[in-house]
Amino acid sequence: MGMTVRRAPILLGVLALGLGGYVSLELSAAPVRAPAQSVEFIRDVRPVLAESCFACHGPAEATRQADLRLDTSDFIGSAVLPGDAEGSPLFQRLTAEAPTGRMPPTSSGRSLTADQIEVVRQWIDAGAVWGDDLAAADVGGAPVVARTVDFSREVRPLLSENCFACHGPDEGGRQAGLRLDVQEGLFADRGQFGGPVIVAGDAEDSQLVHRITASDLQVRMPYRLGMDTSVVPGREEDGLTDGQIETLRLWIDQGAEWQSHWAFDPPERPVLPVVTDTEWARNPIDDFVLAGLERNGISPSAEADRTTLLRRVTLDLTGLPPTGAEIAAFLNDDSPDAYEKAVDGLLGSSGYGERMAVQWLDGARYADTSGYQTDSERSMWRYRDWVIDAYNANMPFDQFTIEQLAGDLLPDATLDQRIATAFNRNHSQNGEGGIIEEEFLVENVVDRVATTSTVWMGLTLGCARCHDHKFDPLSQKEFYEVFAYFNNVPERGKAFKYGNSPPYVTAPTADQDIELAELDVTLDEAREAFSALDSETSAAQQQWETSLGAAGPVDWVLRDRLLAHYPLDGDIAGVYSGEPVQLSPSVSSALRRTTAPEMATLPASVTLEDGQPHFVPGRVGEAASFDGQRFINAGDIGDFTYNDPFTIAAWIYPTAADGVIVSRALAGDEGERGWGLYLVEGKVLVNLSNRWIDDGVRVEAQHVLRLEEWQHVLVTYDGKKMPSGFQVYVNGEAQELITQLDGINNPIRGREPLRIGASGLPPSNSGATDSRPRFEGQIDDVRIYTAVLTPTQAAVVATGESLSEIVEIAPDRRTAGQAEKLRLAFLDQYASPSIQEAWQLVGDLERQRAELWDSFPTVMVMEEMEPGRDTFQLVRGAYDVPGEQVSPGVPAVLPPLAADQEQNRLAFAEWLVGPDHPLTARVTVNRFWQMYFGTGLVKTAENFGTQGEYPSHPELLDWLATTFVDSGWDVKAMQRAIVTSATYRQESAIAPEMLEQDPENRQLARGPRLRLPAQMIRDQALSVAGLLVEKVGGPSVKPYQPEGLWDQASQQYEQSEGDDLYRRSLYTFWKRTLGPPAMLTFDSSTRETCIVRNGRTNTPLQALNLMNDVTYVEAARSLAQRTMVQGGTTPEERVRFAYQLATAHRPRPDTESVLVDGYRHYLDRYQADRSSALELVNVGESPRDETLDIAELASYTMVANLILNLDRTVTKD
Repeated sequence: MGMTVRRAPILLGVLALGLGGYVSLELSAAPVRAPAQSVEFIRDVRPVLAESCFACHGPAEATRQADLRLDTSDFIGSAVLPGDAEGSPLFQRLTAEAPTGRMPPTSSGRSLTADQIEVVRQWIDAGAVWGDDLAAADVGGAPVVARTVDFSREVRPLLSENCFACHGPDEGGRQAGLRLDVQEGLFADRGQFGGPVIVAGDAEDSQLVHRITASDLQVRMPYRLGMDTSVVPGREEDGLTDGQIETLRLWIDQGAEWQSHWAFDPPERPVLPVVTDTEWARNPIDDFVLAGLERNGISPSAEADRTTLLRRVTLDLTGLPPTGAEIAAFLNDDSPDAYEKAVDGLLGSSGYGERMAVQWLDGARYADTSGYQTDSERSMWRYRDWVIDAYNANMPFDQFTIEQLAGDLLPDATLDQRIATAFNRNHSQNGEGGIIEEEFLVENVVDRVATTSTVWMGLTLGCARCHDHKFDPLSQKEFYEVFAYFNNVPERGKAFKYGNSPPYVTAPTADQDIELAELDVTLDEAREAFSALDSETSAAQQQWETSLGAAGPVDWVLRDRLLAHYPLDGDIAGVYSGEPVQLSPSVSSALRRTTAPEMATLPASVTLEDGQPHFVPGRVGEAASFDGQRFINAGDIGDFTYNDPFTIAAWIYPTAADGVIVSRALAGDEGERGWGLYLVEGKVLVNLSNRWIDDGVRVEAQHVLRLEEWQHVLVTYDGKKMPSGFQVYVNGEAQELITQLDGINNPIRGREPLRIGASGLPPSNSGATDSRPRFEGQIDDVRIYTAVLTPTQAAVVATGESLSEIVEIAPDRRTAGQAEKLRLAFLDQYASPSIQEAWQLVGDLERQRAELWDSFPTVMVMEEMEPGRDTFQLVRGAYDVPGEQVSPGVPAVLPPLAADQEQNRLAFAEWLVGPDHPLTARVTVNRFWQMYFGTGLVKTAENFGTQGEYPSHPELLDWLATTFVDSGWDVKAMQRAIVTSATYRQESAIAPEMLEQDPENRQLARGPRLRLPAQMIRDQALSVAGLLVEKVGGPSVKPYQPEGLWDQASQQYEQSEGDDLYRRSLYTFWKRTLGPPAMLTFDSSTRETCIVRNGRTNTPLQALNLMNDVTYVEAARSLAQRTMVQGGTTPEERVRFAYQLATAHRPRPDTESVLVDGYRHYLDRYQADRSSALELVNVGESPRDETLDIAELASYTMVANLILNLDRTVTKD
């Protein structure tokens, strides 16, 4: 439970902490391969010259030194002698020993590195080939051909980064009326502003080039606010770099071909490229990858060994490592499709859905708390389980989309389809006191728009909330048109502080559904059995009714879950039961205060205050009279809070239109705290509140009671914290209610007693007054139930006639309440044992069903308001400054919705997965790719707009997207295609020059090698230790966490017990403002907002976590136990066994030797200090194997702890 584990320092020869923060017995870098290619000018040399030389020897004439240009081929033959680096003046200046002769000058800060100088040397010695299109070094004949500039890949990102903020889509922020994000803005004549910005084919005559190369800093663009005019000309702070300027020059001179932004054009299935190596590809993915490699003279890597491959794909598809048995089975299967069969098995496992759910839940910002200051618990885990089930069932992604965004709007929507819509209720919700509800109602919808646009379209649409998007063609109006789709949820801006806020649904699990169905069968059978006794029951009841006339006065009281009863028949005492009670008789109205066997007389604390007792004839026997001063103090009865169901009933004879009937409330300077039933201007009002302004539920009946007349008042409340949970009955009839307060957030229990006829007085020093007049008139027969009475039961309680009086009324003239009172009294007290038993069984089963239903989880969902809420374009995004009213719609840059389709969330969801939508499929397959390779084909998975990165393999991206759609959005088929490709199956070895050139593996010349995600690291440790509990689904659990971490949040972390400590990390309770620290340490999303691309850091804290966290120390001990029991008898055998469990590989001899030496060192220590050994092996809640020697177990625990911390263990290679 968060204990600190003291252990001896690990030997320096055994442990080293590297820069990455992990224990490393083996090189953390992947194996090295030989160099793959020669130096090329465009790829290798030109970037060096542009970075270090163009500032003084580039296209900017005003800053050019010695009239030497290195951005054109003119310097070849003069500054560079092809084939002779040592004799070339350029190389001589780059390598000059004297600082005064060296170029670039040391003071410039742009000196070349040794590696860069070597690149230039190799290029010159190889013939100094200038461009991509030259095959030889002879530059003296034909003119040199420069590289072709690609607009989408090179020019648009440059303009977006440097120009769009002032000359882009945002009309409000646009300067000089110039727009550079559209074709017309670049090429149209600008009249008085001096012609077009760009003259295609002539950079020197283009205004754009004039402005970006101007020597006057007040003229040069881009203009940097706050720019220091003393900066060195040509530096980045002073505008574009020389390399960027050269790119624009080349593009213009080559004709300035314009291309629309690639992501907004629908993908078309590309033709497979022709490749030289026709044997390597296993599926079309490989053709596209190999074509790119061959263009760059790179060869793909060899296929990874089978053990590495199985571990990689098992981790990728299930989030868990392969077991020893799975590895053995795979290695022993020599069939040509052995790997494909293994993949199919993994895709069919329950672990697949759990693994896929982790990355989806990051985007869905799923958590178990509401965020903001209180960040209190709520219940959304049924949505998490829906996601797991959907992936395991291979739900088509278009259906997956529609159900999450609009499942409630589907015809005859199922419970599962409604649960799916929790996607857009996962956001943070504010329940703090004093907030402005309208403000946070807007924030809720803004989050839905931003999240939905990121997850499905890869757009930063949220950036258009306050103004037109600075970089993408998305207007502020279009933001609010999308906003309108999500603005019709019947919700409050202020959420419940604790629990789920409406709308929500009760969502039983599959097992609970079975339990409910079985109970329903039993209940139906019991009802049928009771119905079979109808004729017998009717005859017996008729006979009983006949006998009542001669039996004297007889009455009966409904006592099912009756908490307290105050008959007020000449006495203020009542009867009370602390537990639910069965229906029981009261022989006559005069005896109604007589204690029944299961009822007890109320304690003597019941007193009459501010007056003398006064009783008058009442509606049922006698009644207490109130004069506006006296009241009854009933003590500590009815201490309900906001989630307790209850019923309050009384007969009243008011002589004034205002007064307290029954109350447990205290007046204060913020209004009442507690609950109360009141008469206000003749209307019944019921209130539960903490303060009158914003924390309570209060409703008022519209019926005006008559003065000086007996009337029965009954109020029920269902404990759901909403005004809809109230029902008010007058004389047994339900009333129309008006809501005055619509939500309560805080418990209302207090020290005030139950009072009849008055509310609590405020403290004398509070400055508040008793705001509720005391009752004037008579009150009779007050009852308090701990349940919601049904309308039929309410009618029975409102029946003032005794049983003896009712039987005197002809059956056809009896009210429904009178008839039901007779029936219930007979069944409860006078029926034969067989009839009573059958009737009581039905009642017991109905209660069981209600209790079972109330125990089911709930989940917040989407619903539509009718009529819908109006949506306005908010000025500067401010919730309280509405502008133009808008209707639902989609951005004009994307395909339109069908004109004849109803504009609602369902139409929007179907539009997202429509055949012409350019983004959804691309964005989705890109995230799939990112899941396996660490980086998507589009690196900026969250942004496919103009600020996003151009795809590394655009044709491959479009092939994946179109294939995905054509397959019927088959998610598993897409995973299978990726992981069975030769691209994925490559070894992760890397040559030094490829590490330098392509550290992120964007060219895909090798297999993926990445540290495991946070959840996977923990799950793997539990799995190899034999601790993992692979139960799927269920409520979130609370595994080990440092003690006191939640204390500052005024909440306590109640650690789980038993199996719940060892569930997969997917099920760990997630508190938004303070997530599981071990997972956050490994870069997990906080889930406060939508995240579709997590960062990766390497810190010493990560290694320390793996060494000292209770989870990993306990896992090490459990792994050590497995090792001692199953791993052989010698230290060498056992070390080898533990290493293979954790990494799937045998250790190298030197590694094995270090581990064995470490074991022996610790054995010596722990044999001499068995108390420390005992402390170590008792870490964690799982029982240790007491048959094992503690010194040996502690020693193997230390070795296992080291193994779990290895790079090889926490890395997928």
